[in-house]
Order: sequence, then C-alpha cells, then structure tokens
Amino acid sequence: MSQLFSPLTIRETTFRNRLWVSPMCMYSAEDGVVNDWHHVHLAQFASGGAGLVMSEAAAVSPEGRITPEDAGIWNDEQRDAWAGVIASVHARGALVGVQLAHAGRKASTWRPFANQDGSVPFDQGGWQTVAPSPIAFEGYATPQELDEDGIAKVVADFRAAARRAVDAGFDVIEVHAAHGYLLHEFLSPLSNERSDGWGGSLENRARLVLDVVRAVRTEVGEALPVFVRFSGTDSAPGGLEVDDVATVAQWALEAGADLFDVSSSGLVRHQRIEVGPGYQVPLAARVREVTGAPTAAVGIINTGEEAEAVLAEGNADAVFAGREFLRDPHFALRAASELGEAPEGLWPPQYLRAHREWSKLRR
Repeated sequence: MSQLFSPLTIRETTFRNRLWVSPMCMYSAEDGVVNDWHHVHLAQFASGGAGLVMSEAAAVSPEGRITPEDAGIWNDEQRDAWAGVIASVHARGALVGVQLAHAGRKASTWRPFANQDGSVPFDQGGWQTVAPSPIAFEGYATPQELDEDGIAKVVADFRAAARRAVDAGFDVIEVHAAHGYLLHEFLSPLSNERSDGWGGSLENRARLVLDVVRAVRTEVGEALPVFVRFSGTDSAPGGLEVDDVATVAQWALEAGADLFDVSSSGLVRHQRIEVGPGYQVPLAARVREVTGAPTAAVGIINTGEEAEAVLAEGNADAVFAGREFLRDPHFALRAASELGEAPEGLWPPQYLRAHREWSKLRR
C-alpha cells in the first residue's frame, strides 16, 4: 500500500488515509452560523475519499472574523449548526476538523467577492480590530493594541470555542497561528513591537500561541488530536524564518499540540514568494526534522504521485490540498487510482459497482 493511503493514528484517532482537505474560507455564513452551502461543500469531500475534511476558519469571537460573513463557533447556535455538517461528513466515512481562528488586524474586511476591498466601515457592519501593536496591515484600518485583559479574553475565547467544537462532534481541533492573523501577528517581529512580556524575544512573542494551545488541550482532554497551523516563513526581510517557527513548534508540542500544519506567509503585502508545485513542502520537512513531530504539507500538490512523494521522501506525515479538492472533490479517489490503490472503505457503496467494473476493464 502507498503511504498516502495508509492509516495514520494520532492519540486515539485513526485517519483512513493521509490526503486531507485544507481549511478554506467560504465567506457565506450568516451571523457566524453555517448553512446549506457549508453542508454540501464539506460533505462532498468525504464522498470523494478524503481522510480528514478540515472546516474553514471558525472565529472564536465576533471580532475575530475576517469578514462579516465568516463562520463562527462563539455561541451555541453556531455549535448546533456545525453538528449537522459534521454528521454528514461522518456518514460518508471521513473525519472532520475545525480550525479555530482570530483574524486580529486582518479582521473586519470585505469578503473577496465583494466589489470593495479593505476594511468594512463601522456604519456598514465593521468593527474595531485588535492586534499586538497598533500597526495596520497595508490598506486596512489601524488596529487597537490588546491590553492584558484583552489578551486573557482571546485565550478564554479559544478555550470556550474548543469546548463547543468537542460538543458539536469535531474529531480534530486546529489552532490557526498562520497567514497573518492574530496569533501569527504576536509571533512575528514585523507586527509585534511590544516591549512588555508579550513582545521582544521569540519566547515572549510565542506566549499567546502557547497559552492558547495549553487552554485548548486542557479543554478537549487527552484523547483528541490538536493541530497547529503555522506560516513556516513570513517571506519578508526581518520576519520569521523556518527555524524560528520550528522552535515555537517544539514549545507547542510540549504544550500539548500533536501535529503541525505548515503553510507560509500572509503577514505583509510585500512578501516575496516563489510559487511552484510543492513549494511549501520544505517548510513542513524542516519543522518535522527539528521537532520529531508529525507534520502536514500543503502547497500546489495536485496529483497522487506528488502527494505520495511528499510522504515517501520523509517530508511530512500527511498532505493537505485545497484548490485541487475544489477543482475535483473526488481528488482522493482519483489519487488512489493514479497510485493503483483500492483501499478498503475509500469508495462509497454508491460508487462501488462503477469502480469495480472500471477496475476490471483496466486489467
């Protein structure tokens, strides 16, 4: 069997394979409540053979949303709406995770398919954003610097969201500390200019991420996997480099994290990125090398062969894909075919006859 379609066990959870759906914001919720769009969007990937379907970023507070249309998990109505989506994914054989998030200074913006860009004005549904320092993301409103009470509230919000996520039935909790959002903003010297215990050294800048990981671990107990998504580099002069992130990942591992989902960039507009197939895989490989912990790689991985190579070469333990699953919700079934695999339980029973007959024709 290929490594891609071998099971992976983390704590008490076993994933049927290692080809997973990346969290992808849909900007289609109402007051943070997911709806039919999210139900159909996420369940299709389970029918298509994915081992883990990661939901989009779910804001831990109203002010933590990227846009007014973001999904949330800060109240019980949102929790209950997620439960129906989760049941639908489970019924199709996949596990489902939630990405807990706070957008920080990149919050209160227009959704990508609006006819406007930048921050949403207060009189049109926007709100005051917060950050480690009052430094605006280029083109956005200036955030308010979080004080000690504000920081404590962020940790409490992540913890409460983790409890709702468990109660809703999620199998995996992921802490979003990447892409220029609040936890990443604290980590990076480009956005954190504080001189107190939350700024300065890497250890101080990492305090909020680690406090959140500890709070989430305490809330969900010992059985459930906790992932952390990091940007492996800021791709900008003076920003985080992969060895900084690997150091923080080691601390996060000690704080209760299990796997690191390694992406990149997102903190500044002047980032310098050379994009190509598997371009972020070396970041996951380095974090894995330094920490000894499982990692997941992401970044223009579009075929079964490409995904298998990531694992076979020891660069990661799982592969996340986003755009390829959007292009082909049955990417996992296609990848299995490309690799000559027919893993038990991968094909929904509704597809089995066609799969078996096509397999006979190929012999």
